[in-house]
Amino acid sequence: MTPAERSESARKAAAARWEAPAPLNIISGSPDTPLVIGGVEVECYVLEGGQRVISQGGMMTALGRSRRLNTKPGDDTSLPPILRISALREHLSDRLIEESEPITFLTAGGKRANGYRAEVLPQLCEAWLAARSAGDLVKSQLPIAHAAELIVRGLARVGIIALVDEATGYQDTRAKDALAKILEAYVTEELQPWVKTFDLEWYKQMFRLRGIPFDPESVKRPPYFGHLTNNTVYKRLAPGVFEQIKIERERDAKKKRAKMHQQLTAEIGHPRLREHIASITTIMKLSDDWNDYIEKLDRIHPIIDPNMPPALFDTEPDSGTGL
Repeated sequence: MTPAERSESARKAAAARWEAPAPLNIISGSPDTPLVIGGVEVECYVLEGGQRVISQGGMMTALGRSRRLNTKPGDDTSLPPILRISALREHLSDRLIEESEPITFLTAGGKRANGYRAEVLPQLCEAWLAARSAGDLVKSQLPIAHAAELIVRGLARVGIIALVDEATGYQDTRAKDALAKILEAYVTEELQPWVKTFDLEWYKQMFRLRGIPFDPESVKRPPYFGHLTNNTVYKRLAPGVFEQIKIERERDAKKKRAKMHQQLTAEIGHPRLREHIASITTIMKLSDDWNDYIEKLDRIHPIIDPNMPPALFDTEPDSGTGL
């Protein structure tokens, strides 16, 4: 397309959004059956007509971004919302722009939700990689490009396996989640350090309870938040965790530069941390101020005795005795 034709195409796409069709119904899938990529649950569905979609939140979290699409003054409103990132503008194909129009569907509860064609995810990843190659990304956007690279590689590996299975007829006998497990095993180890453990909602509640204005677009946090996180999260997670993390950080300079949650085991420690964060986020939402929050937290998740033995750094499998 010429620049004029591209502009006209974008204008028509923007106009079409005002004449959105009726929302589609889900024929397969639920929030309880996500696609798991690198430890991140990506909500996906099959809609009427066989249209495979990834929810808007799922598309964002797959790349390590906030689930919410935050618009800024000056954003190019002729583009679909998920593409309104200035660093990507020169790397968007006409096909990606066309296929990235949101698809509205009805959830099981009858609420309207937005999703994107599943085919958009690898195309969007390729745009991030092109922007990285061109040097158009700022430092804070590089983790997104890294996640995009791993997703593209992982999908390519799963794709060739799926084609072989289809050609040989093995797709009819393989386990239901076989391809998902292959993808998960391929990207988890590399992608895990980039996964956002403390999400936007957790920080939003922290800022509120501390009486500080919250800017969802900023990645800056008060330095003392680290001490608050130690007190409210790691010291209450499991016996000996906080103390063991400190010991290992002193022994290994590389670990000292890493984030604390990256030292937990992927099989037990990290999933338990995410459960703990979800729990304390709920407590924060139910609290009026910081003192109220700490009072509730002390009742539900008291600080654990540091003299108890470590629980999440064990390398031996559980005996199953419960002891």
